[in-house]
Amino acid sequence: MRNQTGIILFILRGLTDDPRLQVLLFIFLFLTYMLSVTGNLTIIILTWVNPHLKIPMYFFLRNFSVLELLFTTVCIPRFLYNMSTGDYTVTYNACFTELFFGILFGASEFFLLAAMSYDRYVAICKPLHYAVIINKRVCNQILLGCWLSGLMIILPPLGVALELEFCDSNIIDHFVCDAAPILEISCSDTQLLERMILTCAVMTLIITLVLVALSYVYIVRTILRFPSAEQRNKAFSTCSSHMIVVSMTYGTCIFIYIKPSAKEGVALNKEVAALATSVAPVMNPFIYTLRNKQVIKAFRDTLKKILSISKL
Repeated sequence: MRNQTGIILFILRGLTDDPRLQVLLFIFLFLTYMLSVTGNLTIIILTWVNPHLKIPMYFFLRNFSVLELLFTTVCIPRFLYNMSTGDYTVTYNACFTELFFGILFGASEFFLLAAMSYDRYVAICKPLHYAVIINKRVCNQILLGCWLSGLMIILPPLGVALELEFCDSNIIDHFVCDAAPILEISCSDTQLLERMILTCAVMTLIITLVLVALSYVYIVRTILRFPSAEQRNKAFSTCSSHMIVVSMTYGTCIFIYIKPSAKEGVALNKEVAALATSVAPVMNPFIYTLRNKQVIKAFRDTLKKILSISKL
């Protein structure tokens, strides 16, 4: 990356200047990050080693946990370091690297959520053809497509963003290197870049949301035709966890882009971003595991094996 100006360091303003709140915030973010790492690593390991979880549904769940882990790791550890040392500076290259990976992992999550919806659609609406349609090769292709889609979303605006000039201020009003506060301190004309970012964000949201909505329209129609209430409840149960995570993810993103005003928008964005990068990655593993009997059983079986080995 090549900086066009003399500015080689940015200063992150963080979330609060109150020392007491900073202590509470540090403890909160540290605990949520450790829980996120533990929860997502548990899902990754369970779906990797347990033979009963070697199906496409858990393949996608494992990769979603990988993305969640990477996404929160991009932001939280460095911010914890900033608060513990009092050093809120970040280099130009490090800032744009963080921005790149944050958007890459975040955008890829949306496409993966759409892929998970399609997987549930095939499983419920076309159960007899499920093994043929969603085979191992197709799973790998879908996963690659999600990563490439996320990459295509970030590359065009990032290429333009690297040409921005920063003349006066180098203070970013955020706790991470986010696009909006970086554009605010640039002395270049950012209208084109702002339109590109908004277009890419809206396209990502609309495309993936339409795919999710279509999948669930067909899923609900199929489930309502099931003859017994037990079958309907079981089918709805397999989709409920995914629907909760979808609602949380899209709700957070839409909230960020619908701002009441510029000043309030900055403050709200920081707070919502803090929740999105700390609380959501903690909740998602528990949502999937606590509502899934197969994952709970796999966890208990694995725990029993570990305990039996430790006793020897």
